[in-house]
Amino acid sequence: MNDSTEHPLHETLLHDALHAHVRESGGNAAGACLVGLADGALQIARRRQRLARAGAGIAAAVVVATAWVAVADGATRHAHRVQPAAQGTGNTAKEALISLLPVTSSTEHACTHGSGGYTVHASATHPASCIHADRARGMTDVHAASAKAVKSSVDGTWQVEVTLGSADRTRFAALTGSLAAAPSPRNGFAIVIDGKLWGNPFVTSSITGGRLEIVGAFVGDLTSATAHDLALRLDTGK
Repeated sequence: MNDSTEHPLHETLLHDALHAHVRESGGNAAGACLVGLADGALQIARRRQRLARAGAGIAAAVVVATAWVAVADGATRHAHRVQPAAQGTGNTAKEALISLLPVTSSTEHACTHGSGGYTVHASATHPASCIHADRARGMTDVHAASAKAVKSSVDGTWQVEVTLGSADRTRFAALTGSLAAAPSPRNGFAIVIDGKLWGNPFVTSSITGGRLEIVGAFVGDLTSATAHDLALRLDTGK
């Protein structure tokens, strides 16, 4: 760091020397001019010192603010962003694939470790449950043709509307048709994404339109953040 940013040493010495010279020479007009120049130089040096110190403080504040934004942004990438998928959020998480699996059983307790079931945690209105599904008969690693987060006009809850491609639409119609006549809970299918249960709807007839709604393990589970983030990862345009 130079002298002007720490102590205006050279300007101070010059200022004092000129003042001493003027006093010794009797304070003529030329001396007064030199004193004025010395005073001005010292003021400029001190102002430059204050600005340098303020600039250092501002720079430090900018570094701290930038670090906070980076941490916050990193956390929301790993978690959930609250922005519509249509606008884009910059979420770099990998594409989400869907598995649609016929339910084989549902019991009112959390799954035991290693059982292969999907635990639905207890809520204020529902007890915990364990759902087992048949992967061999189900549709696994399905790419959504499109997906969007929407808010229900009926109860205000968030959901993700998914549309399947033509080939998967046919398979889905056959799958749901085979489940429709089965007794509960085997007339339902598990919606599994990233190894997590995102829904467990029941069907009464074949779903031929290739569309399904993801509402969470229970209606109302999804927030705006989770719905938009999931839709963004599902909607790959494939």
